[in-house]
Amino acid sequence: MIKSLVLPCKFEGSNQLRHKGTKMELTITRPDDWHLHLRDGELLQAVVPHSASHFARGIVMPNLKPPITTTAAAVSYRESILKALPAGSDFTPLMTLYLTDTTNPNEIKLAKRSGVVYAVKLYPAGATTNSQDGVTDLSGKCLPVLEEMAQQNMPLLVHGEVTDADVDVFDREKVFIDTVLRPLIQRLPQLKVVMEHVTTKDAVKFVESCKEGFVAATVTPQHLLLNRNSLFQGGLQPHNYCLPVLKREIHRQAIVSAVTSGSKRFFIGTDSAPHERRRKESSCGCAGIYSAPVALSLYAKVFEEAGALDKLESFVSFNGPDFYGLPRNTSKIKLSKTSFKVPDCFSFPFGEIIPMFAGETLEWQPSFN
Repeated sequence: MIKSLVLPCKFEGSNQLRHKGTKMELTITRPDDWHLHLRDGELLQAVVPHSASHFARGIVMPNLKPPITTTAAAVSYRESILKALPAGSDFTPLMTLYLTDTTNPNEIKLAKRSGVVYAVKLYPAGATTNSQDGVTDLSGKCLPVLEEMAQQNMPLLVHGEVTDADVDVFDREKVFIDTVLRPLIQRLPQLKVVMEHVTTKDAVKFVESCKEGFVAATVTPQHLLLNRNSLFQGGLQPHNYCLPVLKREIHRQAIVSAVTSGSKRFFIGTDSAPHERRRKESSCGCAGIYSAPVALSLYAKVFEEAGALDKLESFVSFNGPDFYGLPRNTSKIKLSKTSFKVPDCFSFPFGEIIPMFAGETLEWQPSFN
């Protein structure tokens, strides 16, 4: 029998990196996904098993058609997700509301009392997929709602881009911080804010400058591993197209440095966003990268390459629930450094979905302990 050798680096709690013969294994607390698109209908049925197989909980985005703007709609959507889960799954969807110019503060009270709604999502109108019903007047029409959210300790989840056509698409996050987010936080310092899927060194610097415990950020695998060259190498790459769009290498490096530093201000949020292949590979392709099947492997790759595997668990398993004031998971998941090929596609009766890094070989394969 081959003994498991514990490596000398220190891991929090009982979590360990082991050599088992020639194979390396990492056991961590089961992660959550703090930014997840599950869609609805046939697409929901197709993709939810991938997230449920790796994550214990997921903050589910509300940008459906029609959007999830009320607590009643969130409860109904949650029931649809639970029905779509594989038999025996214990995955818990954490629901969100879609903020509009007409959202009422009483809806926030209802959401808090429901016990199933955990946050409210801000989509600036026109910023991304199904955002046409989003906010046009955050500091005016939405202010009473934001004040109630601060009172109820309900986080605001921010898609941080301006939609002004005169602002370059690569600058929209920075301009949003300067013109919208910074003034908002100065006006409502008790409002908890998650800047979703940060993409720039400017966002990293801003989050680090804010009061810990009140402003945090989710980070996707694509913004840790890809830069904007990945959109064009070998021709136009529609499956690397997402919003916010990929940025320069200097921004990618800044985000990697932030998440692998051990900072509690950053945590996992895959932004896994499935679209049918024909809707991606079209004359006007949809934004979104489907990462759920490979996200944990990709995050582990990032942390290993940075020499920071001992900090992976905090990023994927601890920082998120700590920010939301939720208990950490108690179950474990094992990541084995075993090579596997990402499927070229996932086929369903309605069509195909292309996963992130399709056809490529990855390591750090997840499995339950």
